[in-house]
Amino acid sequence: MVSDSSVKQYESTRKDMMAHETVIETVMREFTLLPVRFGTVADSASPTQDIQKLLRSRFEEFHRLLGDMEGKVELGLKAFWRDEKAVFGEIIAENGDIRKLRDSLSGKPPEATHFDRMRLGEMVKEALNRKRAKEAAEILLPLRPIAHRVRENEALVDRMVVNAAFLVDKTREPEFDQAVSELERQLGQRVVLKYVGLAPPYNFVNIVVNWEELR
Repeated sequence: MVSDSSVKQYESTRKDMMAHETVIETVMREFTLLPVRFGTVADSASPTQDIQKLLRSRFEEFHRLLGDMEGKVELGLKAFWRDEKAVFGEIIAENGDIRKLRDSLSGKPPEATHFDRMRLGEMVKEALNRKRAKEAAEILLPLRPIAHRVRENEALVDRMVVNAAFLVDKTREPEFDQAVSELERQLGQRVVLKYVGLAPPYNFVNIVVNWEELR
């Protein structure tokens, strides 16, 4: 699916990104979709020929990806600790070495304890990552069997526990919804879940177009 466009560098403004997203979501209602990143423009004197060359040269790749995405949807789940301070308190309580080092720095001037404070920060970060990995595994455990594929993305902030995308058969979407609802019931006092359904499968399709390679 293509359209005429000015040859320019499109900025990733909210307005333009939302317009792009609206088109993609509309197409998704009727067709299996392989999304291409925002701002992909054939900027030559013969863009139609460039697109035809692209489809011919990468036919097998696109055909395979279409088969992989057929009858599936991408669903997203983010989980955040509800009380970040409480989690850091747990880390202090559970780790004697961290607690001992923290107490040893109490009342001392920062300039005299610079490296020890850096070490303390590293220890806390390592402990936080271990706690995050453990709780993320527990959250993902009932969801993995329902999904065809799972992609775990990087946590963007300290209080984020899970940042994951799931490729799920459309027929199993209600089952997945129910599993997320059950997680929310069980873990709602500890974590906040943000569930996004029916997203373009960007996490499972990464199509980068280099027009220069086609010329």
